[in-house]
Amino acid sequence: MPSDSSPQPTAADTSIGAPPSDPSAASTKLDVVCVGNALVDVLASATDQDLEELELVKGTMALVDHVRAAAIYERMGSTTEASGGSAANTAAGIAALGGRAAFLGRVADDVLGMAFTHDIRSIGVAFDPTPTAAVPGKVASGHCLVLVTEDAERTMATHLGVAAEFGAVDLHDGHLGSTQVVYLEGYLWEQAEAKEAMRGAIETAHLNDASVALTVSDPFCVQNHRSEFLELLNGDLEMLFANEEEVMMLFGASSFDAAVDAVTETGVLAVLTRGAQGSVVVTASGTIEVPAAPVGRVVDTTGAGDLFAAGFLYGMTNGLAPEEAARLGGVCAAEVIAHVGARPQADLRALAVAAGLFA
Repeated sequence: MPSDSSPQPTAADTSIGAPPSDPSAASTKLDVVCVGNALVDVLASATDQDLEELELVKGTMALVDHVRAAAIYERMGSTTEASGGSAANTAAGIAALGGRAAFLGRVADDVLGMAFTHDIRSIGVAFDPTPTAAVPGKVASGHCLVLVTEDAERTMATHLGVAAEFGAVDLHDGHLGSTQVVYLEGYLWEQAEAKEAMRGAIETAHLNDASVALTVSDPFCVQNHRSEFLELLNGDLEMLFANEEEVMMLFGASSFDAAVDAVTETGVLAVLTRGAQGSVVVTASGTIEVPAAPVGRVVDTTGAGDLFAAGFLYGMTNGLAPEEAARLGGVCAAEVIAHVGARPQADLRALAVAAGLFA
């Protein structure tokens, strides 16, 4: 593990935003614009045997077509529906903390698309899509079938629907040109048109002095796009989010410590999560280990990384130092894993205050 004696960066070294203020105060600049797949999560309990019979790899996300999605849905028991999508969950967490967030994604003009749009706007996230015309059985909003096992691990089968058609037309220059950070979801790298759109978002962000962050999203994304992700670390990104398995795979490292050494050489601010072991933040001034926030009982790990990113990004755009921002990320992640669903249910701002992160 990296040493606790590593130099500790100050807010002046790495903080992005001004000191935190009243979250209701007017501002012309967004904190974060999140770019990703617009999905509605359909959650149900499952057993390891269910996963085996459905040929799903526990703890991962698989992309499925409409027919396979329908077949998996038929096998699921009682379900709960909730708007989701990795980057959208992060935007929701930022808004719950009192931040100014926007989301860029594509939906259809069907029931799921309307529900997604209503949900994300209702929590204060700016979302201004041009919906695609739905065709029953053929063209639909994206949805993610989430099977949660008794150990709180989630396994996902995602039918992207029209989210897979995300492209340059879905970019919002007004949002991209007036934000501190543009946060990109690695899942979108699976789609050629979306990949080009994200490269456009990177260019627009940098033209407007915004930082760009990437979450690599899932081991299969790293496996499929490792060389391109590594290339992005050479000038396109200011921040990288990954978990322990993902960062080791990204750098071809045999140990987590070796992966930390490799990411340090890139000069990018890296936020590496390790589940119950907390997180490690890699900065130009050194590495910082941050313990996980306490949680009574883990119910569902869906959205843990998304909400960690929400807390970290909100902290960094509102004057917190990296260590404090990572602590805030841990508070947000602890809240979301204590219940079913990937969106916060408790008052995240109140939890941050109770943790001593804000007055």
